[in-house]
Amino acid sequence: MSTVLAIETSCDETAVAIVEGRQVLSSVVASQIEVHRRYGGVVPEIASREHVSAIGVAIAQALTEAHLPWSAIDAVATTCAPGLVGALMVGITAAKTLAMVHSKPFLGIHHLEGHIYASYLSDAAVNPPFLCLLVSGGHTSFVHVRGAGDYVILGKTRDDAAGEAFDKVARLLDLGYPGGPVIDRLAQTGNPKAFALPEGKISLPEGGFHPYDASFSGLKTAVLRLTEKLKTEKNENGGELPVADIAASFQSTVVRALVKRAIACAQDHSLSTIVVGGGVAANSGLRRELQAAAANRHLKVLFPPLKYCTDNAAMIACAAVEHFEKGERSPLTLGGQSKLSITDIAQLYHN
Repeated sequence: MSTVLAIETSCDETAVAIVEGRQVLSSVVASQIEVHRRYGGVVPEIASREHVSAIGVAIAQALTEAHLPWSAIDAVATTCAPGLVGALMVGITAAKTLAMVHSKPFLGIHHLEGHIYASYLSDAAVNPPFLCLLVSGGHTSFVHVRGAGDYVILGKTRDDAAGEAFDKVARLLDLGYPGGPVIDRLAQTGNPKAFALPEGKISLPEGGFHPYDASFSGLKTAVLRLTEKLKTEKNENGGELPVADIAASFQSTVVRALVKRAIACAQDHSLSTIVVGGGVAANSGLRRELQAAAANRHLKVLFPPLKYCTDNAAMIACAAVEHFEKGERSPLTLGGQSKLSITDIAQLYHN
């Protein structure tokens, strides 16, 4: 069983972890949320500087918590795509340096592949084939996982990702950044049936689109119009804006759209397991509704532990173990890429 030290710096978390097989020996995450909150979103230049400041301490802490010497580490891995290029390069440079200094193999890992493997950290017995619902701030995809590095995209969002929609709606409601957690908390006290909102239906399948594609841009616009209408009525008649009801109605609509597509996609492709990854995997409504819908159809659903839903290096290390044990390695000339399809990760390795 291989042991990998991995680094994740694709956005606004500086993370380092050591994983043996599918067992986490240490996981360190230095979040930048408070730094970026004042701007309402991630500022790339600031993110890169924060990574430079935090990376050395995070590496040292991960090694200390794992109680391992460098001789026990089999390989060094890092996220290389997709992400903010400046932020990625901090992790890539650190990982390459460690690999060279300690004479270890180097592996570049696709960030979304890491989110697929996050659920392996909650159930070490899970193995392909299965359907992965990837739901984060930048991505919403339905992926047929056939093996390590062998992925087929069965559906995706045509516009805003689910997490992106949460952030934008939170901004409309003056709830701050990031939007997902605060909307989830408010939704638990609101009425999900208070306002009828559009699911963003997609016509099937035309123009090369998949029948499981989703759209959240129209939903975001509907919430904007609803909020403007309610604010006007509030100014005229007094009273409070029903923020909790708006949050609950919005969240319920997103969850309904995701659950409906995930169940249909799994059944249509004869996949008995649905694995969920990404920041939105922490959403309580999605966890509850998808588990219930899957149970009614005798499907298994796996969610990552909450601490591994957002960006972390443990999931990157877990994915790296699979590639390392397949005999794959990455060249030290590998750079960072802001965009790279998960179906193209073969270009990151050689045997």
